[in-house]
Amino acid sequence: MKHFTPILAFPLLFISSCTPEKNIDSEKTGASKKETLAERKYAESKAIYGSFCASCHDSGLAGAPKPGDSAEWDKRMAPGLDAIVKKSIDGYDGKKGTMPPKGGNENLTEKEVREAVSYMSGLLKPE
Repeated sequence: MKHFTPILAFPLLFISSCTPEKNIDSEKTGASKKETLAERKYAESKAIYGSFCASCHDSGLAGAPKPGDSAEWDKRMAPGLDAIVKKSIDGYDGKKGTMPPKGGNENLTEKEVREAVSYMSGLLKPE
C-alpha cells in the first residue's frame, strides 16, 4: 500500500490544481478590460477624425459642425445615428452646408465613418 499512496496522491493533486479558482479581483479585472476597450475605441475614433475629418470640422468649413458643439450636433442627430452616418457616406448638399461622400475619402469604411460621427457628436466620451 505504501507504493500506491504516491501513485494515488499525484492524480488527486493534479485534479485539484485544475479546478477553477475564484479570483477575488476578477470583477476589477473585468472592469479594467472594459475600460481599456472603451478607451481604445475612443482613441481610434479620435484618430479617424484627426486623419480624415478635422480639416473641415475643426473650422466649420462649408457648414461642418464642430466637435463638441452639442446644440448643432443634437439637431443633426435627431433622426438618429444611422441617418447621419448614411448622409456622411452618401454626401450632403443642403441648407446647412455641404459634405462630399465619405468626407472626400472613398476608402473610409462605414465603421470608420460611424466611429468618426460618434466621436464628433459626443456619443463617445473619454473614460
